[in-house]
Amino acid sequence: RELGKEVGKEKNCEESLLYWAYKNKIPVFCPALMDGSFGDLVYFMKQRHPEFQIDVTADSKRIIDQALNAEKAGALILGAGVAKHFILNANIFREGLDYAVYINTGEEFDGSDSGAQVEEAITWGKVKPTAAHVKVHADATIVFPLLVAATFARSK
Repeated sequence: RELGKEVGKEKNCEESLLYWAYKNKIPVFCPALMDGSFGDLVYFMKQRHPEFQIDVTADSKRIIDQALNAEKAGALILGAGVAKHFILNANIFREGLDYAVYINTGEEFDGSDSGAQVEEAITWGKVKPTAAHVKVHADATIVFPLLVAATFARSK
């Protein structure tokens, strides 16, 4: 979260999600930070500077504290995998989300958390049984921009 904040601060580019998150004080969590090429860069940084550290536990504490202190909690989860699990698990501590929207292409048949329906999260206490919820079976990169556009179109 702190690393994303610093990137947004330094990037100073209006086309950047991290820039706008920084400008609006919106934390961006990245629970799979070490996956992919960024993790490789962190490895090389650590080789050059052995004292370099990224505290991944700080984000877990922050998101769980945020969930615990929320009067109401909702999640709009684009895609699945680690990010979905991260937000849902944080909300176990508050006995579940009050609202949940999943947009992903994961299917139940493979037994993964990615494909699980909202009802599966309800059985674990990640989503409240009374929560308004929906799973949209679609590519989030297509559907989410349409939802955002429709939201702004309604407000005008």
